[in-house]
Amino acid sequence: MSAATATASVATAPAAAGEGRIGLRANLRHIGALARRNMLQIKQDPESMFDALLMPVIFTLLFVYVFGGAVSGKGHQQEYVNYVIPGLMAMMGMNISMAVGTGINDDFKKGVMDRFRTMPIARSSVLIAKIVVEVGRMLIATAILLGMGFALGLTIHTDVLHLAAAVGLSTVFGASLMWIFILLGLTMRTAQAVQGVAMLVLMPLQFGSSIFAKPTTMPGWLENFTKVNPLSNLADAARALVNGGAVAHSVWMTLAWSFGITLVTAPLAVARFRKKT
Repeated sequence: MSAATATASVATAPAAAGEGRIGLRANLRHIGALARRNMLQIKQDPESMFDALLMPVIFTLLFVYVFGGAVSGKGHQQEYVNYVIPGLMAMMGMNISMAVGTGINDDFKKGVMDRFRTMPIARSSVLIAKIVVEVGRMLIATAILLGMGFALGLTIHTDVLHLAAAVGLSTVFGASLMWIFILLGLTMRTAQAVQGVAMLVLMPLQFGSSIFAKPTTMPGWLENFTKVNPLSNLADAARALVNGGAVAHSVWMTLAWSFGITLVTAPLAVARFRKKT
């Protein structure tokens, strides 16, 4: 089954162009068909999975062996593994999320969205299908990250359910960020512009956080920034879920950020998509 066939299957859905509002069942069916189309695209272009497969390996080795000794002291990389791996879960979701913006932008350049314009489907289903597939890629990247962590000595001081909660929390936050990158993809003219703007946002948030080092080692102004940085809340929550400790505040703050980001950017992204199509 080709990606074109999967796209065509949406057009044969029972909803008619003059039918008006599309029901929930039809909407879910459209999302499923479009998600299948996106997965078939990955199958036809396996290189698009390189970031999800290789990024966790490279980042883990880089930060544990290059920065681990500097942060925790020479010979203490083992302790740093339990600190940085939960933090990298937050970073991984953010980096994988960026791909959805460039993908949306590329689809417009290729004329794929002109095809969707002629179909009796909810505009939001196109965007949600993109998010569903990217969440799958995010989970694969997270699984590889944890596998690398266990290979380097990561120890779960709580239990499997707490680890699953950390993965789920990272996934929820990453999915909310996808709406930001979708909006960028719909606004910027080129995929390169989307990547450029995204990196300007990503770099300060990632390195001005508690992902790699404790904020207490930072200058006062930067330490204050880390306290309001949503990535710090997510990293602290994942770290507490894996290593034990007070977790409620960080979890609720991360969920609040996720809900707030989605509440603001999702309607803007859907409205922008409708305007362009």
